[in-house]
Amino acid sequence: MKYLLSGLLVFSALASRAQAVSHRDRVYTADQISNTVSVIDPADNKLLGQIILGKPQPDILSALYKGQALVHGLGFAPDHKTLAVVSIGSNNLTFINPATNAIKGSVYVGRAPHEPTFKPNGKEVWVTVRGEDYVSVIDVATMRETRRVQVANGPGMVAFSPDGKLAFVCSSFSPELTVVDANTYKIVKHIPVVSPFSPNIFPTKDGQQIWFTHKDVGKVSVLDVKTLSIMKVLDTGPITNHVTTLETSQGKVAYVSVGGEDVVKVYSREPGFKQLATIPVGSLPHGIWSSGDASRVYVNLENGDSVVAINTATNTVLAKMKVGQAPMALVYIPNAVPAGSPETANLGTQLVERPSVVRELKPVGAGAAGGSLVLRSEGLVDLASFALRNLAPNADYDIYLSKTAQAPYSRDYPLLTVHTDAKGGVMAQTLGPVQDVKNADLGIGSKAYQRVVVAAKAAGNAPVLVSE
Repeated sequence: MKYLLSGLLVFSALASRAQAVSHRDRVYTADQISNTVSVIDPADNKLLGQIILGKPQPDILSALYKGQALVHGLGFAPDHKTLAVVSIGSNNLTFINPATNAIKGSVYVGRAPHEPTFKPNGKEVWVTVRGEDYVSVIDVATMRETRRVQVANGPGMVAFSPDGKLAFVCSSFSPELTVVDANTYKIVKHIPVVSPFSPNIFPTKDGQQIWFTHKDVGKVSVLDVKTLSIMKVLDTGPITNHVTTLETSQGKVAYVSVGGEDVVKVYSREPGFKQLATIPVGSLPHGIWSSGDASRVYVNLENGDSVVAINTATNTVLAKMKVGQAPMALVYIPNAVPAGSPETANLGTQLVERPSVVRELKPVGAGAAGGSLVLRSEGLVDLASFALRNLAPNADYDIYLSKTAQAPYSRDYPLLTVHTDAKGGVMAQTLGPVQDVKNADLGIGSKAYQRVVVAAKAAGNAPVLVSE
């Protein structure tokens, strides 16, 4: 009881130093398939509308002359007056005024940029160009690239030390963390890390630690900024996506979205790095950020097309909001809009009423193979997204619909063929009338259920995964 009261007093003191959640705050999500930025008022957890940057994904299969494709990354200026949005398909960085939701301008960078991060002085935004091997430095005033910082292949994201002297760049293709002098743009150190796929990085406010995720192996590394050495590697779980650090009644903590388990995990940042909580949130949590007063944490559900708000005092879900399709990055901006600003200025709606369908793919017989299928209606067609794991490495597999209810599962409606990586995993998408395939076309009369089957491509090979 004494510890609980002490913790609550600490939380109250911390909260008193930051503005409580208000109608002037905003939560933003980058919706990759609908190509929108969803805008939420966190005071009442209400979706206000969407900033429409492009057409939904099936409409961008021809030449793209206008609009953006694959809206994915987010960052905001220290003065909270600019939101930066990365679109990985159109190689674009869009600047938005949060007060009006209006586009201020944009700049095109190299192949497949991933995330934008503003320098603490607000004069530059560093964009990781993941399809190449450099960070693009953009002058915020002119919205022009001024230089490129050469780093390891596939930079994922940048985190700055609070004083702005150092930049830390994680990589999506190289097993290293690159430390850069942010004033001279020179490399300070290359730090080996546990895996080559680190999509997200987040500093602590006190500048003592840098946390970054390893999505491919389900881990989080913690860097000691003073010694520039890895002080801890945490086993967090499959598809560890994003991390955010904050101070709550539990002390100095980190919240981690673990997509493969549909949970957010909470860890102490003190020596020992004890896990404090596991919070079920929904299908494939991805982007994550805390409110200005640390009373809440917001997390995207990539497969659920939603955002969940978590109460950090109880580590329970307090609200859920529908957003655009496949939300990826998420940021929370305190005091994003002036008092009295029109809530829905320059906002539209590009929501799909038909909900996404998530199907688990289970192994046929014994084995560790597994996966999931997400179906999203896109008008006349559906977008089917597959994530498969623990199959044979470097092998081809067919995915198809079957009219039969049990093995050997006839191959009645082919969807696509995929090739696994060296670890037996693969992520893939296809477009087609998957949800609306008429059962009569498959010769199964009035039965309303289709099985999704995964089998090795070679003729005669038995299925390895099937939907329920």
